[in-house]
Amino acid sequence: MWTLPEASEIARPNANVEEGSMPVAAECGSKKVQEKQDFRDILQVQDTHHDVQSLDKTIASLETELSAARSLQESLLNGAPVSEEFKVSESIGRRKYLMVIGINTAFSSRKRRDSIRYTWMPQGEKRKKLEEEKGIIIRFVIGHSAISGGIVDRAIEAEDRKHGDFMRIDHVEGYLALSGKTKTYFATAVSLWDADFYVKVDDDVHVNIATLGNILSKLALKPRVYIGCMKSGPVLSEKGVRYYEPEHWKFGESGNKYFRHATGQLYAISKDLATYISINKHILHKYINEDVSLGSWFIGLDVEHIDDKRLCCGTPPDCEWKAQAGNICAASFDWRCSGICNSEGRIWEVHNKCAEGEKALWNATF
Repeated sequence: MWTLPEASEIARPNANVEEGSMPVAAECGSKKVQEKQDFRDILQVQDTHHDVQSLDKTIASLETELSAARSLQESLLNGAPVSEEFKVSESIGRRKYLMVIGINTAFSSRKRRDSIRYTWMPQGEKRKKLEEEKGIIIRFVIGHSAISGGIVDRAIEAEDRKHGDFMRIDHVEGYLALSGKTKTYFATAVSLWDADFYVKVDDDVHVNIATLGNILSKLALKPRVYIGCMKSGPVLSEKGVRYYEPEHWKFGESGNKYFRHATGQLYAISKDLATYISINKHILHKYINEDVSLGSWFIGLDVEHIDDKRLCCGTPPDCEWKAQAGNICAASFDWRCSGICNSEGRIWEVHNKCAEGEKALWNATF
């Protein structure tokens, strides 16, 4: 490693120098002046690179703010109520969170929600503490019925008044509309909270929050991350079968497989990808299967796909053995049921045998 020469070190003509030495001194001085100029050029390139990085960050921030403004404008134009959390975040400035966990739920899933509330999801003051101290937001995500203000909507409103843990989105509930619900969830979440990651999980999956937080926090510096248990199942073209794909012809010949995508029980995407969904939600195509839809939105982008099997462990004894070995799972469910079979009752067994322990969450540093 070399350093810049001091000005005094650069050779100068001297009257006492012997005849014939002048050209050597002049040549030496010329080289050092050139080296000094080259060094300045390097510094200028580095400064330009730093300016470009700063500009990229500024653009990303402005795109997020634009997405939030668009979401708010649409809510106002459609007559939808503006969330109090949105009003607060706008008035005091958006703080930074590690992750937003959206639990996909349905009107008929009250027992599933209660089983989660009394196992892995902190309640009341503990949930507020989780947000303030750990930067983790957890909400049940649900839309509204086809008949606005109907009995099922009123039931959710009453449940929300009791627990305060819902995220209502502008979406008509229905199993065949899961792709649209996922899109609306990410667009709404990124407008409400500024987080490094946005997580979607089903309401029949057991989650160890600290373990999930530790996994994601190690990826926080990567701008475009899509993490889950990656799979590539067959494209089913036969009508009447489960997971039938009406647009099967788009995926080539019969018997072909889908591109790699995360299984739908739990996955996470970084802020840039959630912002991308929010900005482009009106033109992102929805396939019949939600997990396929999400994967398709990222196929043509510069996105890092991360396959992490800690996000798809089995129920006991699988997650129990792994926990005993010190390899705690972030999420557990039964593949044959696409979730924990009979989760309203069995999630207690999973929690008792596979949970990381409450201290793990409060002692975690992300």
